[in-house]
Amino acid sequence: MFTACKKNDSPAPAPTPVSTTGTVSAVAGSGVAGFANGTAGAAVFSYPTALAVDASGNLLVADQANNQIRKIVTTSGATTTFSGSVTQGSSNTSAVGTLASYNNPAGVAVDATGNVYVADYGNNQIRKIISTGAVSTLAGATSSGKTDATGTAARFNGPSGVAVDAAGNVYVADFNNNLIRKITAAGVVTTLAGSSAGKADGTGTSAQFNGPRSIAVDAAGNLYVADANNHAIRKVTAAGVVTTLAGSGSIGNADGTGTAASFYHPAGVAVDVNGNVYVADTDNNLVRKITPAGAVTSLAGSGYLSLITPFNAPAGVAVDATGTTVYVACSLGNVILKVK
Repeated sequence: MFTACKKNDSPAPAPTPVSTTGTVSAVAGSGVAGFANGTAGAAVFSYPTALAVDASGNLLVADQANNQIRKIVTTSGATTTFSGSVTQGSSNTSAVGTLASYNNPAGVAVDATGNVYVADYGNNQIRKIISTGAVSTLAGATSSGKTDATGTAARFNGPSGVAVDAAGNVYVADFNNNLIRKITAAGVVTTLAGSSAGKADGTGTSAQFNGPRSIAVDAAGNLYVADANNHAIRKVTAAGVVTTLAGSGSIGNADGTGTAASFYHPAGVAVDVNGNVYVADTDNNLVRKITPAGAVTSLAGSGYLSLITPFNAPAGVAVDATGTTVYVACSLGNVILKVK
């Protein structure tokens, strides 16, 4: 199963107290790994890792260990299977609904017309789901690589995050390649930023990431990347200029501005209508907020590793159209929460 953590990370420092401001409630999930559709706590997930909000305000969930995309009606918590079967698969052919197959889907996004995009991590592909539920492969093939090309001639290596801009361009956090990729609506894949593993600001291939886990795009076309193994949130312009928005690069849970703040394997990222960025700070069991000026605060969670808090490895985050409700997928807690 996909994880953003490196085995050779230095030990985390002793936890320090964290002040949080959000109110947390449950949306769906029993808290136990498995599979079941149902309402609120009757629904069962297995390692949910990413979220997206559609035009109706409902949630799409990358239910990774179940190899499915689930849908939650946020007003009731009613959960159904949107796409995929529980059985892991690698079909490249078009299929509809539960006849489609995925291999550890790790990222999900929705465009302005309701098309859904999936970062099919284990299949090294980006999948597209149209309104009828029909699934096709937008780019990539089951073999890994980093080739820029069109459609299935392109190659990825563990794509883990996906986002789509207003023009219909799809952006991919290509985790194992340490790259940010761009896919046009015609399926043309190029490398926007990144090279070998490392941490460097710069333009295009002069920039470096280390395990880019997820990606979000704002109204101006800027990208935000949860650079998990650098413990930082990076910003990428449409021209490929990469800067560090927040995070010192060292493990910690400090609030602050820019590099004075610290994270611990941030895995999820989302951006609201006002340009605020929200982070699923996985190994701190926190949800963090970053203002456009880079000021980091903690909204909810414990601030340290714990199996008893409902914030057990938050991995995915999404925000509603008003910017007032943040949704969180807790991968080890197997629940979907909301923070207000």
